This record gives sequence, C-alpha cells and structure tokens, in this order.
Amino acid sequence: MSGTPQSTMDTELDAVLAAAWDARAAMADLPLTTRADAMRAVADALDAAAGELVPVAGRETKLAEARLSGELARTTFQLRLLADVTQEGGFLEATIDPPDPDWPPAGRPDLRRMLLPVGPVAVYSASNFPFAFSVAGGDTAAALAAGCPVVLKAHSGHPELSRQTGAVVAAALAEGGAPKGAFAVVYGQQTGRTLIQDPRIKAGAFTGSLTGGRALFDLACARPDPIPFYAEMGSVNPVFVTEAAATARAAEIADGYVGSYTLGAGQFCTKPGLLFVPDTPAADEIERRLTAAVAGLAEAPLLNDRIAAGYTEVLQALSGHRAIRVLHAGRDNGNGPSPTLLGTTAADLLATFEELTTECFGPTSIVVRYTDEAELLAAARMFPGQLTATVHGEDGDPVAGRLFAELTERAGRVLWNGWPTGVAVSYAMHHGGPYPATSMPAHTSVGTTSIRRFQRPVCYQNVPQHLLPEALRDGNPLGIPQRVNGVLVLP
Repeated sequence: MSGTPQSTMDTELDAVLAAAWDARAAMADLPLTTRADAMRAVADALDAAAGELVPVAGRETKLAEARLSGELARTTFQLRLLADVTQEGGFLEATIDPPDPDWPPAGRPDLRRMLLPVGPVAVYSASNFPFAFSVAGGDTAAALAAGCPVVLKAHSGHPELSRQTGAVVAAALAEGGAPKGAFAVVYGQQTGRTLIQDPRIKAGAFTGSLTGGRALFDLACARPDPIPFYAEMGSVNPVFVTEAAATARAAEIADGYVGSYTLGAGQFCTKPGLLFVPDTPAADEIERRLTAAVAGLAEAPLLNDRIAAGYTEVLQALSGHRAIRVLHAGRDNGNGPSPTLLGTTAADLLATFEELTTECFGPTSIVVRYTDEAELLAAARMFPGQLTATVHGEDGDPVAGRLFAELTERAGRVLWNGWPTGVAVSYAMHHGGPYPATSMPAHTSVGTTSIRRFQRPVCYQNVPQHLLPEALRDGNPLGIPQRVNGVLVLP
C-alpha cells in the first residue's frame, strides 16, 4: 500500500476488530518478559526507521526536523520505560490475603486480587504530537503494557506517517511474539465513531479538542455496555505571578513566559494562555519585555489548514473583544503566524470569563493585570479543570499557600516557579486534570501509571492454586512484587 490511506471500509474494520477480539486472551497471557521485549522491539524498530519517518512527519505537519527527532526519541524512551514497568510486574498490584478465622468481624476467606487487561482498546491519535501522542504514543504503549490489543484511529493531519509508523509497530510486535490482531491502524472520521461503539472495544483514549473528545466520550457512555473513555481535551494553563515575584524577577518571568507560550508555535496542550501580574511598575516592565521579545520572533507554520483556520477565528474574536488591549499584533505573510500578545484586567476577565478564556491553539497569550490578592484569588477560583496551573512566587509569599489550595482543586499538575510546557515521562508525572481538561481526572496519559487506565481489578476467593493466575500463586513463580497480608514482599 502506498499513498495517502483512504477511510477504512466497514468490512475491513470488522475484520480488524474480530482479530483484536480474538487476540485478547493471548495478549493477556503473554509472559511479562515477552510483552516487555515486544515493546522494546517496537522502540528499536522506530529508532531504526527514524530516517524514513521524520521526513514524512515534517512534510505532513510542518514541524521542524529537530523537534520531530526529539519527539521520536521521547516516544521510544516512553515505550522502553513502560516495558521496564511491565517486566517488573508491580503494576499488576498482586495482593494476597491468606485466610484468617480471627479477622474481624467473622473471619476472612482466602482472597487474592490483581489488575487484569480490559481487552481491546481504541486509541485516537493527536495532531500536534505526530509521534508521542499518535500511532506509537503513550496511549498505545500503556495499552500494550497492560496486555490489551490496540486499534489505532489515525489522525487526518498525518495519514502517511500513521501508515508507515503503523507498519513498523505491527511488524515489530509480531516479531516480538505478540499475537495476530494485537495492533492495527484504521482511518476516517466515521470509522472513529463506529469504532468506539463496537462491543468488542472495552476502553478508549483520545487527545484533541473538547468538541471531538466530548462527542466520543458521549458515544462511549451511551453504549448498551458503557466503557471508560479517557479524553484529554484542552486547557489554558494559567500562570499566576505574585507581587513579590514580579518585583524580584520581572525580566526572568517575562523571558520564560515568552519561551513557553510560543514553543512549538503555541501548539502544546500545556501552553500557558494567561499570565496574571500585579498592576504595579513591575508589570509595566514585564509587559515591555514580553512585547519586545515577541516582536523579534519569526512566523511559524501551524500544523494544518484546519488548525490555522481555528486559530485565526479565535484570535480575531479575542483581539476584537472590548475588554482586550492588543499589546503586539502578530503578522502572517503566508508562512504562518508570528506570536500575538494581548492584555486585559482581572476585573474584565471576571466579568467576561468564558469569552476571554477560550483556548487559542497557537502562538497567542493574554497578560491579565490584577489590583490586589483578593482579585487574584477570585480569578483563580473561576477556572474550571486544567491540565496545569503555575504560581511564580517568593519564599514566604503570604498568598502562595492560598493560591496553591485553589489551584490544587482545579489542576492535575501544579507548578512553582516553572513553566508547564515540557511533560516529563516518569513515575510521578500526572498529565490530566478535572473536566474539561480531561474526562477522567483520576488517570494520566503520560507516565508509568497511565497503564492503569486499561486494567480492571479481579478478586479470587478460595480459588485453588492451579486455577489462579501465576501472579497470585504461592511461591511467587513470576518473581514480582506482591502484597501479602498487608506487607509488601519484593522478589
């Protein structure tokens, strides 16, 4: 097959789903070492194919080669990290409570609990990260680590890259011992809707717009058998600067903010969209430095025409709003937009909150001046769920603790004196947040605990040893961490 892939036909989709369904037991039964090695084989194959994949990604997304190469390296690191977690086995949460006749109130039977794969997973890839949140991205890696077959709905913004990446992934999994049907790529908007409604799909994961994510979430919940749907849907990621921090570090804050909100032409889900600063001479300095910095930045193309049109529409609405001052108007001479910087007051923001906090997916941000700490806290309380929220403060700042309390209720990641762009793939990372940032705030799409989205707990009561999963048998034949009678036992 060559050229741009066409929408997947219904008969082809049915065959893909049948193969994924047939593969579910074999995927679940793969030895942890085999499963982990297959994921490492995918990472190795993607690294080996970088010379072919990165140029295709560049043509389809207009992203720079250095950015794409770094993103591919992040993707393969993520696969290897989750492979290590898979092989270690702690993610199964194997828990054994031996029988105890004296356990209150009336004794306890033999109870053994672990997490099992849910079954075939539908993954919907993102446009802005054609490697890390696409075909072989975090959702795919997490589902494979859990032992689930994956049916990947490719994004229309990079179809040829999706086809080529999918071929690399499928071949590497097959060579690594994964069963037929463990992975497939499908195409088309209607295919995506049909996919999430099919009873053979047991969970879904999505990164994209609120409109798209909510529509798929609603379909998943409206099924005769509703399934979990993990959608990451957007965030404006506010940054709050205290008066003490603005006075002490105006230049540093301005320079850091410009770098963060213009990174990747402002097309990161964690892009900071609003900067709250005190209405003091320090804010004048921050605005001057911000304006000077963005004026010197070049135009950069956006991912595709649809995103460019959406950006222009939102930018025009914001720039023309009665409560907005245009601090620096970006330009577009046909090569994409240069950054725009807008300004308003906290009072105007509070009065027209929904209008001024619409996500502008591209290189635009708003500086918001507040008069006192009460107004700053009032603004913080207005925000719905966010992926991130940031505080720039100084040690001993009296308002910092109250800000953190408000923001912790509203964001999945709260930062101190840093910038939200750049999401580390690690054990402690949480990339999620209350609605509308995501559909399920208890879970993350980045980091090792992302695997838990595609598992379900099962408790075995008084089951003989030979019928138990190996992870729960006496003697710990798999050599994994087990919690026995409340005590963590390491192999």
